[in-house]
Amino acid sequence: MHRWSLVPTLGRDPHQPGRSATPLELFFDLVFVVAVSLAAQNLHHFISEDHVGTGISRFAMMFFAIWWAWMNFTWYATEFAQEDWLYRLLSLIQMAGALVFAAGVPNAMNDLDFRVAVLGYVIMRLAMSVNWFRVARGTSENAAFGKRYAIGIIAVQGLWILFLTLPESIRPVIFLIFALFELLVPAIAERGRSVMWHPHHVAERYGLFTIIVLGESILASALAIVHAIESGHHYADLILLSITAFIIVACMWWIYFAFPQAGQLDTQRKAFLWGYGHYFIFGTAAAFSAGIEVAIDRITDSTHVSATLAALAVCGPVALFVFICWALLIRGQCSATLNVAMSLAPLAIILLAFVPGSIYWVALVMIGIAVAINLEPGEAPEVAIVRAGVERASSG
Repeated sequence: MHRWSLVPTLGRDPHQPGRSATPLELFFDLVFVVAVSLAAQNLHHFISEDHVGTGISRFAMMFFAIWWAWMNFTWYATEFAQEDWLYRLLSLIQMAGALVFAAGVPNAMNDLDFRVAVLGYVIMRLAMSVNWFRVARGTSENAAFGKRYAIGIIAVQGLWILFLTLPESIRPVIFLIFALFELLVPAIAERGRSVMWHPHHVAERYGLFTIIVLGESILASALAIVHAIESGHHYADLILLSITAFIIVACMWWIYFAFPQAGQLDTQRKAFLWGYGHYFIFGTAAAFSAGIEVAIDRITDSTHVSATLAALAVCGPVALFVFICWALLIRGQCSATLNVAMSLAPLAIILLAFVPGSIYWVALVMIGIAVAINLEPGEAPEVAIVRAGVERASSG
């Protein structure tokens, strides 16, 4: 087939062996992390300036747009990606839209000026609607389903353009309503369909994006060392903060990847809950990087916020991350003892914000959780994958 030929969008085998993320999907994630980074940076500035509530609400708004566009691409790709030139071009247009959106994040968060952010978002979503029209043209059984998706996406983009004309005072409330409409599009479009996605591919894609978002916190911990070298002051405190932050991030990674996740995606209801719940996992992982930078500001006397508030900026995201991971990923796969421990750990982490040296105590709690998880019977997911591959090769 010629490179300029178009491949009919017929759907992919949800049981295809060895299915993994493509280079295009990895490139897509890399572009989106720019928007995540800018949102986290602005959250850091809001907290350091003691505008916590405003910062959290605006970060949540920006992160919703990032997460939703990424998630829609991911679920579409697992079921329909055909990798012809048009699909690649539409994916690149979505990436360009993500960069435009990222450029608009500072103005949107600081001044509620959403013009650039909405432009980037609409570019992303309209490119995705073209993909769904291709699905509608692919086969007769997908015609109604694909059209529902495409028309629903286009209709909601009209609402976001209308959003720009509304008074700033009501935009946060209207944002919640329009975001709900976004969430309803897949629920309506997918109505009555059977499971067609590739569970292992989806689980891998979410895991890769989790790693990328956690990488923001790794960068923030490295910045502590940069500050120490450049200033020559608070050297010991900043180095200790960097090491401790890395330990916490490593434990967050350990918790997230403690159990295999493909089994959580065997029904539509479970898959929707699992996929949507990751908004909080991704968001808290990104927010933790902002908390680390607030801690750096506190050590270097670059902020006047209280020690307790600075501690909550670190402890809050970690506590929420642990709770959501437990409730969404772990609760149904571990022992009763670990369930009790993990249900209580988030409360303990929050309370530690009121204790001197809280981040160091939080690191100890996170190490304890990682150790407790490792005491659970069974193999780590990556070990099981390697063993299964060896067994297949031996039997072959």
